[in-house]
Amino acid sequence: MDYIDGFVLPIPKVHLGEYQNVAGKVADLWKEYGATAYWEFVGDDLTFEGTKSFVTSVEAKEDEIIVFGWVAFPSKEVRDFANLKVPEDPRVAALIAPLTNPDKVIFDAGRMVYGGFKPLIQSNGQMQMNITKKTESYGNREAKEDL
Repeated sequence: MDYIDGFVLPIPKVHLGEYQNVAGKVADLWKEYGATAYWEFVGDDLTFEGTKSFVTSVEAKEDEIIVFGWVAFPSKEVRDFANLKVPEDPRVAALIAPLTNPDKVIFDAGRMVYGGFKPLIQSNGQMQMNITKKTESYGNREAKEDL
């Protein structure tokens, strides 16, 4: 993975099945536009002492669950292309419409937390970005500055 979009959102528990059905179809559309993988997970253990929870971050209500997901792309350029094309695809509007119906809101984008991320560390522990830069050479040694 060279770039991911990550997101966290609340979904009413009673509508999780409907959301899951739509999300599966939307995942396929993201892949049509260049995503290499798409994941969504349902929150299970969401509190850790001393941290702000996802529940608090998205202002989840008692009858809602938290969905955490990410979409992987081979590059930021492919991600940017997909982010332009997916919202314009008429299939997306048709899929999302029932989730955003004012009479039964299942998905509220205003409560979703979202962002694009470049690699820092992969699961094998290799660094994916240079976090120091050479500032000067002193004979056979180099001074480095943290970025």
